[in-house]
Amino acid sequence: MARIAAGELGERLAKGKAIPAIFLLGNEPFLRDSCRKLLIEKFVPEAARAWALSRFSAARGEAEAALAQAQTLPMLCPQQVVFLEDCEGLEKLGEERRNEFVEALGAYLDNPAPFTTLVLEAGALDQRMKFAKVLAEQALVVAVGLGEDERERRTVAVGLAAEMAGELGVTLEKGAAEELAELVAEDLQRLKMEMEKLATHAGDRKTIRLEDVSALVVSTRKNTVWQLADMLAAGKRKTALEFLDRLLREGDEPVALVGAMAWMYRKMIEAQEIKGVANGWQAARQLGMKPETAELALQSARRMPRAQLLAGLRVLQECDDRLKGGGRDPRALLDFLIARLTARGHLA
Repeated sequence: MARIAAGELGERLAKGKAIPAIFLLGNEPFLRDSCRKLLIEKFVPEAARAWALSRFSAARGEAEAALAQAQTLPMLCPQQVVFLEDCEGLEKLGEERRNEFVEALGAYLDNPAPFTTLVLEAGALDQRMKFAKVLAEQALVVAVGLGEDERERRTVAVGLAAEMAGELGVTLEKGAAEELAELVAEDLQRLKMEMEKLATHAGDRKTIRLEDVSALVVSTRKNTVWQLADMLAAGKRKTALEFLDRLLREGDEPVALVGAMAWMYRKMIEAQEIKGVANGWQAARQLGMKPETAELALQSARRMPRAQLLAGLRVLQECDDRLKGGGRDPRALLDFLIARLTARGHLA
């Protein structure tokens, strides 16, 4: 079957032709989540999503269960969507069990259930394996990655920035989309977050200017937040406060700093969830980051317990809400934020 880009999935679904299985291949979280949302909205009414949506993980040994569900008539709904995530996990199964599943999948795709949309997902697959060949032949393959070519990645990010701007009811001044894509290093999830922030800042003006992007978006290229992560992990409150003071004197905006720190904490949580990687080159694809930045994420993630990261995210959200609410001294809020993030015992 065909291979298409994530942005082409909506057009393909609109044709109304039955698709027995869809294979989301790639590790860009924003593109993958966008495709998931599109499929759910297309096939399952909101009122039926409690029982007509199923999620399974091949990494947890649930591949057979997903296939069984695909062949089971859904309750109170004419159509269901069955997701089988982490299909890389099939490569780690014993050869006999893996071959049995691939044979069963092939048989299912030869005569698929008309009431099911089966969605398989993987960040990457060994294309030499029979499983990958079956999917390439019998499923619609949707690329949900940005690829390795930097210019192509930038082009996708710039295009999405313009698309997001339209959805938010604003326009982008010439050069603003390109600058934003550069600053967020083509991290589409962060791109979305920054676009929402910039649209709010634009207000009635309805135009996001190049100067707005420069003022409000902290560049991931500078590794600024990762330097701060090291200080927070070590509980170096005084050093972190001095570092923060320098950033503010250099012109970084409080809201942008808090947003970048929240992004950093989410990336550290993602890094802790990755299994079997030893360095940034191995983690880069799964984290959707450049190898050198992924290495910083891994190093920082090893130094902070998960509970500390989750608590830190909550504190950052509180600070972000208060900054956007106005009426408070931004510097005082940031000082209090650093004090909480470096508190022993943690986050008192």
